[in-house]
Amino acid sequence: MIGFIKKDLAMIKSNLKLIGILIVLYIIMGLMGKMDISFILPFMCVMIMISSFSYDNYNKWDAYSISLPNGRKNSVKSKYITTILLTLIVSIITIIISFIISYVNIQNINYEQILVTMLGTIFATLLVLTFMYPIIYKFGVEKARIAILLIVFGLVIIGGFFSQYIDISFITKSLSFLEDYLIIILILITILMVYTSYKISEKIFSKKEF
Repeated sequence: MIGFIKKDLAMIKSNLKLIGILIVLYIIMGLMGKMDISFILPFMCVMIMISSFSYDNYNKWDAYSISLPNGRKNSVKSKYITTILLTLIVSIITIIISFIISYVNIQNINYEQILVTMLGTIFATLLVLTFMYPIIYKFGVEKARIAILLIVFGLVIIGGFFSQYIDISFITKSLSFLEDYLIIILILITILMVYTSYKISEKIFSKKEF
């Protein structure tokens, strides 16, 4: 397992420089009081990890990995673990930087706002992972990108259609009693989503022939 994770990190090593550049850009823009791009940083982890699928395909890695002990399971598991670790590490770095920027700019740190924002960002980032990875394992990277665009486009149309007939304020008021448990609920939903996505990807990859 460790070897699979090291392989993924080695393959995306050059792309990780992009995150470093974005962090520097975020610091500069934050200190200048410009646009907040903190939400982009965790999201880039998934985008960078998606590129590792292309590297695997180019180097015929999957055909080799299945010959290793538990190769199919470890190959899938390493993708999820590496992506989650990168997302969490970058998110923690972003939170620390956000605290510093907030203190420098206003001599005060809005802990709750920063943490809630980053929690929402992590949730959205891992939501992308849960959709993308099974589709990538099933259809490949290029077809998966097209599929995701169609899904997003479809959700926007469906959301726009139902928003005309559903009273959003009523739903918001009805769920207000869950506000105190929002963080716990998001964490549980995220864990469930990622685990379900992982099991689907594992099942797809276990039946794939090379």
